[in-house]
Amino acid sequence: MNTPIPRRTLTASMMAGAAALGTAGLAQAAPSPAADRTSAARPALPTIVLVHGAFVDASSWSPVVRLLLRQGHRVMVPPNPLRGVAADAAYLRGVVDGVDGPVLLAGHSYGGSVISRAAVGSAKVEGLVYIAAFVPDVGESAAELSGKYPGSSLAETTVTRTYPLPGGGTGEELLIRQDLFRHQFAAGVPRTTAATMAAGQRPITVAALNEKATAAAWKTLPTWYLIATEDRNIPPRAQRWMATRAKARTVTVHAPHAVTVSDPRAVADLLDKAARSRAGH
Repeated sequence: MNTPIPRRTLTASMMAGAAALGTAGLAQAAPSPAADRTSAARPALPTIVLVHGAFVDASSWSPVVRLLLRQGHRVMVPPNPLRGVAADAAYLRGVVDGVDGPVLLAGHSYGGSVISRAAVGSAKVEGLVYIAAFVPDVGESAAELSGKYPGSSLAETTVTRTYPLPGGGTGEELLIRQDLFRHQFAAGVPRTTAATMAAGQRPITVAALNEKATAAAWKTLPTWYLIATEDRNIPPRAQRWMATRAKARTVTVHAPHAVTVSDPRAVADLLDKAARSRAGH
C-alpha cells in the first residue's frame, strides 16, 4: 500500500532533544520484574545497519540515526567504499557477520545495490529497506535502472576524474559539481547543509554504477521502499517500478534524493515500522 507522508524538516529542537536522550534515559525508573519477564519473552529488535550511497558518506544518515536511537534501536552506519558492487557488498557482509543477533539492512541510492548483494545467503538479515534506492535484478546495473525512465539529470551535473588502480593503470570516478549539488541532490535542504555535503562528498567509480548484479536478496526477504517524488538522481517512476516489482511495502515522500537529510522523520518511521514488524513488536 502506498501511503503519502507529509514533508517535515529536522529542527534544532529535534536535534537537541535527541542529543539529550542519554540523560533522559538515565533518569528513568528501573523496570519492574513483570516488565523484565515481558521484555525477555519478546524477540529483540534487529540491529539496523544503514548503508549510504554515492556522493555522500555515513554522516548523511545522522539525522535518521538520532531519531532511531530515540526510538530505542541499535544502529550501525558503516562506510560504503563505493568502488564496486561485489567488493562493497563483501565489505558490508563482513560488517553484518560481526553483528550480534538479527539485522535489518537499509540502503540509500547505490546502497540499495550493495544490500541486495550482501544479504544473499545471510541467516542474520531479516529484511531490506530501500530509501530512494536501486533494487537491481540479476543482470541489471544502477546506471541501467536510473535510465529506465526519463527524469534523471545526474549525468549533466557530474564531473569525471581519474584515480590510480592498485594493479596499475587508472580508473574513473564521478563527483557532482559543487555549484549544482543542492539543486541536483538536495533541493530544499538548507543551503549551508547542502554546501557542507557538497564539499565532503564521496566519489563513486563509473565501474560501480555499471556493474551488473549477480544476485538479488529482495526476492526472498521482506522488503520496504521509500519513494522520493522530487528525486533528480533516480526518477520517481523508476523507484515506483522497482518497489512494485520487489513487492515492497511502500511509502511516498515529497522529497529530494537526499531524503535522509531533508525528511529524516519519514525515513526513521519506515525503518522503525520495518524493524518492529520483524521482531513481532
